[in-house]
Amino acid sequence: MARREKRKRFDGLFKWMAMFIGIFWLVSCSGVGPEPGDRMIDLGTHSLHAVIAGKGSPAVVIDGGIGARGEEYHELQTRIAGITTVVIYDRAGYGSSEAGPLPRDSGRVVEELRALLAGLKISPPYILVGHSLGGLNVQVYAGRHPGEVAGMVLLDPPPLRFIRGEEYQDLAAMAARMTEEWQAAADGGARAENEEERAEAVFFRMLASEHREMFGRSARQAASIDSFGSLPLVVIASGVPNPMFGDAAEAYQEFWAAQSEALAAKSSRGRFVFAETSTHRLHDDAVDLVADRILSMVRSRNP
Repeated sequence: MARREKRKRFDGLFKWMAMFIGIFWLVSCSGVGPEPGDRMIDLGTHSLHAVIAGKGSPAVVIDGGIGARGEEYHELQTRIAGITTVVIYDRAGYGSSEAGPLPRDSGRVVEELRALLAGLKISPPYILVGHSLGGLNVQVYAGRHPGEVAGMVLLDPPPLRFIRGEEYQDLAAMAARMTEEWQAAADGGARAENEEERAEAVFFRMLASEHREMFGRSARQAASIDSFGSLPLVVIASGVPNPMFGDAAEAYQEFWAAQSEALAAKSSRGRFVFAETSTHRLHDDAVDLVADRILSMVRSRNP
């Protein structure tokens, strides 16, 4: 009788252990990272809005161009989410995100993005995708925190020689006037009686500061990075000139592409790609090309 009781207890323990191992296996194989969906993360000074899609690692994090809400990169996010976690977000003052402290330089944006990702419980290293101004921000991220970055894909990042005032000063003067107009809209809207106008003024205040710092602190922060070592890096340049730049548009577009090619050379594993028929909106006009380059980088980490 005693032997049968001991055997029964042993069989019960074995079944419990088998169930535990089975549950552990299911959890470990169910994907990496939080559940997909919308999140608001409190950083202490303000909250940022993010949308997570997909499961897996390394996570792809997309930082958009100036004035662009995260939702503008939804199509690109969807194309990548089949194989890994993808995060799009609104910088401070954009979309559903609250306004953040000034000035809005790349260094500040980087630390806020790090805090956001920590709040989302998404672990590094990340593949950082930056479009336009976002391309400047993610360069600063990689320069400051190289151990947290698995690779970068830059879409028409601002040409450093331009934003540092070394080339095309006439276009820089045009950009300065744009900053002044946004600042005026922010100042005027802040005094408005209409609630929507006051809310819009918050966005313009963030926008004006980001644009001003792109030609100031942010430019200096990015220019201080001599090399990205052997970090996987893809820089994609657009080929269609912006008519807003007038007679200088075609020459400036060639200059911009050349600057992007030089940027790719900052890594021994850098690659330059020229999207000849695309405008600056590479995530729309060349979404297949952009998604393919990001997916290739993800797969290279998970052969």
